[in-house]
Amino acid sequence: MQKDHGNAPATSTGRLRHRRRSNEVPSEIVKENGSHLLVNDQNKYRSMLTRIYSSIWMIGGFVLIIYMGHLYIWGMVVVIQIFMARELFNLLRKAHEDSHLPGFRLLNWHFFFTAVLFVYGRFLNQRLVNTVTSDKFLYQLVSSFIKYHMVTCYFLYIAGFMWFILTLKKKMYKYQFGQYAWTHMILIVVFTQSSFTVANIFEGMFWFLLPASLIVINDIAAYFFGFFFGRTPLIKLSPKKTWEGFIGASVTTIISAFVDLSTGWLHCDPGPLFKPEYFTLPGWVPKWFPREVQVLPVQWHAMWLGLFASIIAPFGGFFASGFKRAFKIKDFGDSIPGHGGMTDRMDCQMVMAVFSYIYHQSFIVSQSLSVEIVLDQILMNLTFEEQRALFMKLGQIIQDRPFEEF
Repeated sequence: MQKDHGNAPATSTGRLRHRRRSNEVPSEIVKENGSHLLVNDQNKYRSMLTRIYSSIWMIGGFVLIIYMGHLYIWGMVVVIQIFMARELFNLLRKAHEDSHLPGFRLLNWHFFFTAVLFVYGRFLNQRLVNTVTSDKFLYQLVSSFIKYHMVTCYFLYIAGFMWFILTLKKKMYKYQFGQYAWTHMILIVVFTQSSFTVANIFEGMFWFLLPASLIVINDIAAYFFGFFFGRTPLIKLSPKKTWEGFIGASVTTIISAFVDLSTGWLHCDPGPLFKPEYFTLPGWVPKWFPREVQVLPVQWHAMWLGLFASIIAPFGGFFASGFKRAFKIKDFGDSIPGHGGMTDRMDCQMVMAVFSYIYHQSFIVSQSLSVEIVLDQILMNLTFEEQRALFMKLGQIIQDRPFEEF
């Protein structure tokens, strides 16, 4: 048992000193900031300018990628997931142990990219086939990949599993199994949730943009309401968050969700959700107010998404705050000046993406068949040859029917 040396510094013992990471804060500073509200921060204006500058660049880049199309947005999501995985992998990384395990760090990324191939291969497989029908070689290559997609991903995972077993070293078992479990937790909790973002993209760009923008609006409103009016601490896990910021952001987000979602810019026939409905107001409404109001059905759905984004999604941020306190770090990384790491920005977005997909599938997607739904499924799930065979078969069936049936 080690003797107590009273006031002697801890470094005088034989223990190895833990090298503080760039985003780690000492415990005394954590305690000091426990009651340190943003409204009383003397450096808050400098921090605000840095945050605004970074936000302008992020929003500008986001708008550009949206303009470029679906596949570029999917690429952006994958890049974000890579940054998040890197930040979380590094949380439990120990340089001393890694130096005795050459190549072990590559195993994390092997499992990560296997998960990418499996999840996104299922999302994009038939869409890829339908975009390469003009090139026979490429068409055969993509078709073969789709056919053997699941077995390919399975054996890639098994290869990683065997790699892990073969690299086990005596006296390093606990660290290696901890890293193995940590990697799978990241894939399940982080990667799986954020993958719903891509599912929303291919359900329609609107169902990706609306939830993501509501989280952005809520974050910005919470920051500025807390910046200027915050006085009452909201939750101990995140001391700088206040009730004033939370309530102000909730009201702002719900109002923003219900704004007029005009479809005049569309060059196609909008669906039923985007066709206005007219309501006559009762007689007790003041005369200066319009007697008839126009509401899009999608606005009611947007309001429910806004309620979730403002009341429940912030708990993703509270979870991340508790996570950072457990590891005694200020931010997950420093890739975004004024914001921290990519994980710090995406904590609420992941919660929102899952809810948006479930809400869309439960309350918006039609449960009954229609010509549009069947045609969409044919185009997405059948190869070009299968579509042509279906067309010929359907034509033959129609020709064989008696004329009286038409």
